[in-house]
Amino acid sequence: METRPLQIGDVTVPGRVLTAPMTGITDLPFRRLASRLGAPYVATEMVASAELARGRPDVVRRAAVGEGLPLTVIQLVGRDPVTMGEGARMAEQAGADLIDLNFGCPAKEVTGAAAGSALMRQPELAARIIDSVVRATSRPVTVKMRLGWDDRDRNAPAIAARARDLGVKAITVHGRTRCQFYTGEADWDAVAEVKAAVDVPVIVNGDVRTAEDAREALRRSGADGVMLGRGVYGRPWIAAEMQTALDGRAVEAEPDAAGRHALVIEHLHAVLAFYGEGLGLRMFRKHLGWYVEQAPWPSDPLERRAAKARLCRLESAAEVDEALAVLWKLK
Repeated sequence: METRPLQIGDVTVPGRVLTAPMTGITDLPFRRLASRLGAPYVATEMVASAELARGRPDVVRRAAVGEGLPLTVIQLVGRDPVTMGEGARMAEQAGADLIDLNFGCPAKEVTGAAAGSALMRQPELAARIIDSVVRATSRPVTVKMRLGWDDRDRNAPAIAARARDLGVKAITVHGRTRCQFYTGEADWDAVAEVKAAVDVPVIVNGDVRTAEDAREALRRSGADGVMLGRGVYGRPWIAAEMQTALDGRAVEAEPDAAGRHALVIEHLHAVLAFYGEGLGLRMFRKHLGWYVEQAPWPSDPLERRAAKARLCRLESAAEVDEALAVLWKLK
């Protein structure tokens, strides 16, 4: 299966395995690491447009562009068309290649503010937001959504068609409704209805963790690409590996203990440099836990779980380095 680059407006994404925007995950250190390892597309964390427009430091940090990244995708969330437009202008000024609109986040703190997937229940407001953003920026605008709010109103095809008419250049669909959150299985077949409704690229999202998953999701949805979410936890190399597999090329073995150890320490020091020593170590603990969980050593899952608990209580980078090397029998 030969994979071609994905064209989104005037932007060529050099692959069809995309990494989703994830709060607390796809910050600048993670994006730099995943991009260095070959990920074709890694979006920023979800950025609240109103706070971005007001210049709140933590929000600007989430949208931090950095230098040397092959592609910058900034995702905006909000419910006010005016501030979403202002956020889009700021995102373009910050160097965004693509601007993505969040119509899919199911978190209560987001939907409670009538944003994220709550906009699936307000298609007219969603259309005004899209129109405001498209008019505010020269960059291609994309939308990430769910199938609908619940099973009674799976309106993703209709919203996608309206978005396309308003100038949106690509649509990503998570194959669940908002009310499902992350339960059950993603319905890749339902994404085919969105693909049939628009003539722009459609990306299928949800439960894609392996190359086999990606092939099946693409087959069932007819989508042009796949987007990885939770599947990247503890595996920043997985998007590049999956892209290689979809291209029909030989996939290298997953990193061995020494290779993983080097990546973890590289990631840790990048996080410490970005956030500072104290906050950085606390921010990194979730990543550290995933790195331990995803490694095949120790072979006993209970032993891995206990090791994760121990490592995530350590108070310095040097202690993490030493303990991980011992756990993976590098010392």
